[in-house]
Amino acid sequence: MKRRQAMQGMIAGAGLLGTRGLWAAATGAGYTAERYERAIVIDGCGGPGGSDPNAASDAPLNARDLKDARDSGVTAVNLTVNDVGNGPYKFELAVKGIAAADREINDHPEYLLKVLRGSDIALAKQARRLGLIIGFQDTSMLDGELARLATFHDLGLRICQPTYNRRNLMGDGCLETADGGLSRLGYEFIDEVNRLRILLDLSHAGRAVIAQGIKASKAPMAISHSGCRALADHPRNTDDASLRALADRGGVVGIYFMPYLRSAGQPHAEDVIRHLEHAVEVCGEDHVGIGTDGSTSGVEVNEAYIAAHLKEIEKRRQAGIGAPGETADVYNLVPEYNSPRRLQALGEDLGRRGWPAARIDKILGGNFTRLFTEVWG
Repeated sequence: MKRRQAMQGMIAGAGLLGTRGLWAAATGAGYTAERYERAIVIDGCGGPGGSDPNAASDAPLNARDLKDARDSGVTAVNLTVNDVGNGPYKFELAVKGIAAADREINDHPEYLLKVLRGSDIALAKQARRLGLIIGFQDTSMLDGELARLATFHDLGLRICQPTYNRRNLMGDGCLETADGGLSRLGYEFIDEVNRLRILLDLSHAGRAVIAQGIKASKAPMAISHSGCRALADHPRNTDDASLRALADRGGVVGIYFMPYLRSAGQPHAEDVIRHLEHAVEVCGEDHVGIGTDGSTSGVEVNEAYIAAHLKEIEKRRQAGIGAPGETADVYNLVPEYNSPRRLQALGEDLGRRGWPAARIDKILGGNFTRLFTEVWG
């Protein structure tokens, strides 16, 4: 209990620093709230919700979730709707996940909008609604039947990863030591994704799958949520060679707000910014974005949250998909950015680091918007 209380105190104390936090003494042109309000803001992996740690995974959004989604200023988010990892009933669960997202959109049209093409992002911004982009992490729901991709595309699928952390029919995930690359079916999967104009997402993939996928795809691709392996040698992070190859093909990497940003301990704002600066140095400012891998609402680190956190870690461990660094005392959040306006706070911090406002606009959403429009039309 003492260890948990110490972590709660650390996070609460960090939150008191406000959006200026670690960078208050830095100089720069600044990034204003007014600029953020005008920007297209994309979370490359995340979603609305998260305000109630006791809520079931399939619970409908509550009033606070919806208010936070609007107040966040986020224009659109890549929403994972499938159950990750290998196992039974993945097809049925994926259909159920899409149906649940559609139900939320239909129940709350004043807050949410389904994104099917690039122009829908501008529509979401204009209407002050959160655009939901249907995404899959993993292809276990296909059961090797690539024809199912067209069915899912008809249901709204626009982003798809070939693998999650473990090996599947398409190839090796990032936790496989063999790093065997894409299977023949994996190459056929990329061809079908390209034909359907679904965005290929190489997050969670092994190094060989990333390299082969970048080379094989006829369209630019994403690594929607990752970090820089040169800064933290973790299998979920991406090495510089892969980042350069991604950028050379017109792709975008999204930096996440996850524990893997550092080798040990709770990640902080300085870790996010360190990885962003490295990614921009390697890829160029036109090929980096944000993919938080978290919920829009801020969370209170209380006993309910800690219990839910421990339960999720154990669930992932038993399923064989847990990654190094998923521990009881490190939470999936960045304390300084633990609020619905977290991406505005990040933009302000980058401004104080001397980043030009135009570059910050690209990182916060301009680059993903360009990529989505190019792939989807």
